Amino acid sequence: MTDRAPSPWSVLALTSIAVFMVSLDTTVLYVAFEGLRRSFPTDSDADLSWVLNLYTIVFGALLVSAGRLADRVGRRRVFMLGTGLFALASALCGLAPTPDLLLAGRVVQAIGAAMLLPASLALVLAAFPREKRAIAISIWGAVGALAAAVGPAVGSAIVQTLGWRWAFYINVPIGILTIVRSRVRLAESRESVPGPLPNAFGILCAIGAPGLLAFGIIGAGAWGPRSPETLGSIAGSLALFGLLVLDARRSRAPVVDGSLFRDRNYRIATWATLAFSIAFSAMFFGCILFLTRVWSYSILRAGLAMTPGPLAVIPFALIAGRFAAKRGHKNLLVMGGLAYAVAAATLRVFATPDPAYLTLMLPTSIVFGAAIGLVLPSLSGVAVHGLPPDRFALGVAINQAVRQVGSVLGVAFVIGLATRMPLTFPYQPIFLLLIIGGLVTAGLGANVRTAPVPTATTGGTSAAE
Repeated sequence: MTDRAPSPWSVLALTSIAVFMVSLDTTVLYVAFEGLRRSFPTDSDADLSWVLNLYTIVFGALLVSAGRLADRVGRRRVFMLGTGLFALASALCGLAPTPDLLLAGRVVQAIGAAMLLPASLALVLAAFPREKRAIAISIWGAVGALAAAVGPAVGSAIVQTLGWRWAFYINVPIGILTIVRSRVRLAESRESVPGPLPNAFGILCAIGAPGLLAFGIIGAGAWGPRSPETLGSIAGSLALFGLLVLDARRSRAPVVDGSLFRDRNYRIATWATLAFSIAFSAMFFGCILFLTRVWSYSILRAGLAMTPGPLAVIPFALIAGRFAAKRGHKNLLVMGGLAYAVAAATLRVFATPDPAYLTLMLPTSIVFGAAIGLVLPSLSGVAVHGLPPDRFALGVAINQAVRQVGSVLGVAFVIGLATRMPLTFPYQPIFLLLIIGGLVTAGLGANVRTAPVPTATTGGTSAAE
């Protein structure tokens, strides 16, 4: 506990550093993937994809439990513990001599990330007055979106010059700095009436369900979409998802608290987050593979080619935050989703094996970045819009868990499609997936209602969306 309340903006700045670190780590490895293949040549693309997906699955499955833990024992405490664990695991990943030890380090890294992420936003929301939370949420979300977006550029430079292991080592000094500053800059906060922690059965279902689904999608590339292995994996996944829903309805301490979904905006945000996250991860991973395998770009050149898009994320996210505070999130989600679909459609129609960076990849990457800046922060804002303060960490945790499931599925689809098609061309099925994700996001976003209700109305009507 600090002696005086910290500045809300200093809380936002400090927690954003850790969010940036966690979000950066995911897309940095999209570029580092080719480096992993060279270090471990006996492992297939499907095997190495678990360096990405196992982390994401564990991260997503534990977010809810970690969010409740933060509400119960203290958000600052959990934030600091998670940051330290993430930094330590990053060092272990960098030192890993085999893929199995790398996967073990990624699991520990995911546990740390799951602890710090929901606690960070809960600390931010507790520090800001309600009228400024829309802007704070947008900035917090924009930091994560920017980190994910600049990952390919940062990763390509690191991998090309220092090797893929440094994609992990860079987290260590950032984590140490964050812990040191948190001791004096963050005030402790916790739930007024702490609830029970989620049960172990639900947590295992939350890990197994997306894991089996990703396994089936990735394996379909080698086994075939109608093979017993593929169909069995998908059936097992659906069964575990069903058990997770049953756990939510009957357990006294479920992983997924079904009461949150009584809020209409929360339901919409959840489905939109899933759709856009699939398209988001598929875009980054798919475009990196397209540039390196179809256009024969080097890792560094591919990462730099994806750089202009991130430059559009922050300005559009800031605009989105100010707009959402006055008018709500509906128009932002519709415009962002449609822009994303248009950029993907442009790639699907005009992309060929002949490189056309200035006329094709550059403008589409900028549009992708603008769309990400509009959509991702807005989805975070919609998710917590109607929640009471005591439910912030839990609500954020479930929403972010859904985002991680979407990320797993996006990577799985890309690996599965890339396995079944020639490594030269075409990549149109991946671009079609992005179009669908953008359109679904826009369609769902058209139904959110988060605009402020005017204090005075004309003729007894409200201007709220």
